[in-house]
Amino acid sequence: MNLKDKINADLKDAMKAGNKIRLETIRSIRALILEFEKSGTGKEMSPEDEISLLSSASKKRKDAVEQYENAGRKELAEKESAELEIIQSYLPEQLAPEKLFDQIKELAAELNAVTKQDFKILMPKAAQKFKGKADGKLIKEIVEKVLG
Repeated sequence: MNLKDKINADLKDAMKAGNKIRLETIRSIRALILEFEKSGTGKEMSPEDEISLLSSASKKRKDAVEQYENAGRKELAEKESAELEIIQSYLPEQLAPEKLFDQIKELAAELNAVTKQDFKILMPKAAQKFKGKADGKLIKEIVEKVLG
């Protein structure tokens, strides 16, 4: 089942259950999918596109949570956090930082990346390999740690 079908099924379930936050979040994901489809590119949504779309929505929610917490708007931060959890349930399981560190270390060994100058070699490969499986900021921190 692709993302669009899963979202449509979950939308119906959320409506029946009367879960307002879940319903709003799923509708926002559905809107992103429809926007992608009507973008005029004429291509089908691939699994990579789905991950990219969900990752972008997830990142926006994380940023919003941070901004609301800094502004002292706890109720809005909690709402964004709830939406973030729902969005992340559609993403592939996130790697634990320890496991990600080990895998990036292995990737660095494969690419013979050992110094900070090798960042431009290792970072794109790591970002591509772990896209959707880990946060970009975390990947960058670990790459710097491995090379540092």
